[in-house]
Amino acid sequence: MTCRIAGPAIAVVMAVATLGAVFREQAPPVSRAAEARAVAYLSVEVPRWHREHQCYSCHNNGDATRALITASAHGHVVHAAIEDTIAWLSTPERWDSNARRGGSEELPLARIQFASALASLAVLGRVEPDALKRAAALLVVHQQNDGSWRLSESQMLGSATFYSTSLATAMARRSLAGAMTETVARARAKASAWLRTTTPAAVVDASAVLLGLERDVDPAAVAQRQRSLQVLKRGQGPDGGWGPYVNSQSEPFDTALTLLALAGLPNVDARSTSPYSDREREQAIRRGREYLLGTQLPDGSWPETTRPPHGESYAQRISTTAWSLLALLESD
Repeated sequence: MTCRIAGPAIAVVMAVATLGAVFREQAPPVSRAAEARAVAYLSVEVPRWHREHQCYSCHNNGDATRALITASAHGHVVHAAIEDTIAWLSTPERWDSNARRGGSEELPLARIQFASALASLAVLGRVEPDALKRAAALLVVHQQNDGSWRLSESQMLGSATFYSTSLATAMARRSLAGAMTETVARARAKASAWLRTTTPAAVVDASAVLLGLERDVDPAAVAQRQRSLQVLKRGQGPDGGWGPYVNSQSEPFDTALTLLALAGLPNVDARSTSPYSDREREQAIRRGREYLLGTQLPDGSWPETTRPPHGESYAQRISTTAWSLLALLESD
């Protein structure tokens, strides 16, 4: 059974689906096939975790579910893989039941990842607005006085399944957009200020800042976007991918995050996209996509991006695959 959408949002979703179908027909067959393999892989793994462990996880029911929701909107058949997760995500007061499995440090991370998946559902009209408000209330309590969301004092460089301060702040700010209460508006304003003043030295942080700024084009946002893009331009490797730092070996997660950041640039004022010209940005995206397509494994997943690199982690593999699938879908 495919995901079904009911209610007033159906007309909007049908329009998006029709437009998406036009673009998908123009997508290179190799890219469409890679997406389909990733969807098939995640469609098995998402329900398996809860079935075997009796809990919902950040990686399967957060990152991976968000990727499958997006894939469904792009015309991929997801079947019933996420139906149980959708019902659970729609009741944010149940989210904390999983925190006992991962300890107190996992709580804010889980809330951010689940809220991000819930926000993706909201675009398709699959959740009630009140659910977004309840999720937002869970997020804002973890915001620091400086406006950021800091998940760890010891692990500053983020990974596919454990977000850095910059990525956590960017994802939290984006997730709050659908629940604009007075409290949420203040939290978003504080996050916006932090995103404009942080120093994006690492590639992963520069990409996160770009995602967090979204379409903002005030002078501070423009200047910060240009600083972040300078990092990304220096950081693309000869293989087309990006690593966590400018001179690092390319990794799927860092490449996927950067592709998502670059793919959003046409939605902002042209003066914000310097030092990339439109042609340079398109070339950078093409090379990054080629890197991802070349590193996908036969089962549809991507090798997990770990810190330090070349480790083994099921959770990191699921989240790396989710981010890579999102990047292919959104950068077409």
